[in-house]
Amino acid sequence: MNKEEIQDWFKGLQNDICKALEQTDGSGKFHEDQWERSEGGGGRTRVIKAGNIIEKGGVNFSAVHGPTPTKILEALKIDPADFFATGVSIVMHPHSPMVPIIHMNVRYFEMSNGISWFGGGIDLTPHYVDEADARYFHAQMKACCDRHDSSYYSAFKKWADDYFYIKHRKETRGVGGVFFDRLSANHQFSKADRWKFVQDVGSQFAPIYTHLMTKNKDLPYGENEKQWQYLRRGRYAEFNLVWDKGTKFGLDTDGRTESILMSLPPQANWEYNHIPLQDSKEQQTLDLLQKKIDWV
Repeated sequence: MNKEEIQDWFKGLQNDICKALEQTDGSGKFHEDQWERSEGGGGRTRVIKAGNIIEKGGVNFSAVHGPTPTKILEALKIDPADFFATGVSIVMHPHSPMVPIIHMNVRYFEMSNGISWFGGGIDLTPHYVDEADARYFHAQMKACCDRHDSSYYSAFKKWADDYFYIKHRKETRGVGGVFFDRLSANHQFSKADRWKFVQDVGSQFAPIYTHLMTKNKDLPYGENEKQWQYLRRGRYAEFNLVWDKGTKFGLDTDGRTESILMSLPPQANWEYNHIPLQDSKEQQTLDLLQKKIDWV
């Protein structure tokens, strides 16, 4: 496959996911912004707001190219070269605190010097950790990984645990998932092998999240749960603004700011030194926001 074929598949993935989310939400519709990057390339930002289930979400496609920014060259420790990057990035913020936030990114990166790799992953961020939902989610991700290599799930789950970790809070962002980066061809996996895996990961998003939307959308909640949701959204924003490498890459490559910061929630709160009541469901959730939990 070449970069044009990869780019076209990602465009189709964006279309398929938007259609599935609209059907499950029942009223929300995606609105599209097409944008161009002055240095080369552009994208399609699709945002959904004020739906039945989804309060705010985005399904973004981009394909950008041009001279590789100095910060990235320094990080890779390589000489100047041009780059091409394409992918789909998604974040969904539901109305209900009983429906989890979800994030997915699948991407491809190549340079004019011959370097190329795939990256991505899916992670789940419940406001309240439902252990059955966490087990379901991880079972789906393990099955996906196992279709390609038996070592993938344990390695990529650990990677997600370590990556989606709010260091200054000493807690994970959610219940993790799988995360991988710089997957290139080697003696064991061809480029085609890596691409099939990334396609499989991308195809998991719609069935997993529409299931969780449908399962949890009608669960009762009150003002206490809404206030907790706003606090958890605050944690989500902290991670994305302080630690997320995708946010930094987008800004470093002069991407479209509105599209990059689409991942932020529509409303979030920060309360000074908030400590949940002992044995409360909020404290039970915090107790499960840690690495190395075996969900399958």
